[in-house]
Amino acid sequence: MRFILNNSMATVSFRIRSKDNKEVSIYVYLSLGRGKMFQCKTGFTVNPKDWSSSTGKPKQNDAVNKATFNNLSKLESFIYDEVNISNGKGEEINFEWLEEKIKDCFNRVEKTDSTLVANHYQYIIDNAATRKINNKNKIGLSKNRIENYQTSLKILKRFEEYHRKKVHFMDINKPLIEKFKNWLLNDQSYSDNHAGKQLDNLKAVCNDAKKMNIHTNPFAEYIESFSEANEDRYIVTLSPEELDIIENTKLDRAALINARKWLLIGCEIGQRGEDLLGITVDNIKYENGLHKIEVKQMKGGKDVTIPILPRAKRIIDTGFPYKITSQKFNEYIKEVCKEAKICAPTYGKKKDKVKQRSVFGTYAKHELIASHCCRRSFATNYYKKMPTPILMEITGHSRESVFLAYINKPKDKDENAKLMLKYLELEKKNNKKTRAKS
Repeated sequence: MRFILNNSMATVSFRIRSKDNKEVSIYVYLSLGRGKMFQCKTGFTVNPKDWSSSTGKPKQNDAVNKATFNNLSKLESFIYDEVNISNGKGEEINFEWLEEKIKDCFNRVEKTDSTLVANHYQYIIDNAATRKINNKNKIGLSKNRIENYQTSLKILKRFEEYHRKKVHFMDINKPLIEKFKNWLLNDQSYSDNHAGKQLDNLKAVCNDAKKMNIHTNPFAEYIESFSEANEDRYIVTLSPEELDIIENTKLDRAALINARKWLLIGCEIGQRGEDLLGITVDNIKYENGLHKIEVKQMKGGKDVTIPILPRAKRIIDTGFPYKITSQKFNEYIKEVCKEAKICAPTYGKKKDKVKQRSVFGTYAKHELIASHCCRRSFATNYYKKMPTPILMEITGHSRESVFLAYINKPKDKDENAKLMLKYLELEKKNNKKTRAKS
């Protein structure tokens, strides 16, 4: 009941130990010669009547047995490759080695092993609802943060496949981080920002594990993140003149008309895409002569009040837009801007469908329009027309330096002084009018 393939240094075979008419375990045998043989359960089972003595694997007589046959073939090739790699490194091959390689081949993570980085990612995700938020007297991670960790966990698991080994907290040394960084940037072609975020998250997970008395490599404290330099951030915005053109363009499709409403409102209220598309008529208030939109931002949970500016009021007065998904919004507003002939050659990042990565290049501007353009257009168009702290309060930026980097503007040291004089002058004119009337 076994099948043997010879490698010059190793022999791999599969066996079952019973002929009972019930599911039994399939074992893998690894022989290295000179009496060195190790056997281990593969984690797969088969009914002995479906076992082929000639192939040393299940008969391919149904879908389950075909899948088991393919998995055993995969494991066979994997073990041969790993034997060669370990022999080249002078590593000891034993029962524990074989057991670990079976887990590696099928990406099986022991949920009870707290030393595995992937497990702690999962622990954070599973306990997101009760986790305390740093520097805040609140519990519960935001939806965005949870999704961020889920993405990082998937990326880590793919790296482990490339690395051919599960990553433990004690493995987090400088060579491993350099290997991870090179894999993110060169093999996976992630942007600097996305790759840097993975290092940020990895460091956060290591710090969290350390607080729970899980031994971590001291180098984890020195993990450094990175991001694109300001001059490398090509920000696509829609100017007031372009918004006028978009507003007045004739559109026939209801879906495009609806998407245009969201786009124009978005460029007047400065919210992230998820917050913008979550607004309903219930968010619109009228109090003390002020038309406003009240939003609870998903990132940070901040309550924000935004005045309804003239363009937004015109749009809302024609009927509030109906709900739309982010994916459809991003798809339709490109079409809207194309219809409006917003097509000037513009340098920016566009997703390459083949590479599945964003690629820098020069494209027609409408191809680069997405939900994030709304918030950036608002911040850019109203910069210096209203005080920066007010803009930051609406967009949700906590630091002026971050806000200015976001719109790619240098700090104007005289800005607030100029605005103060402007408002004092306006107040003086209003006082003169009041006195003239009296």
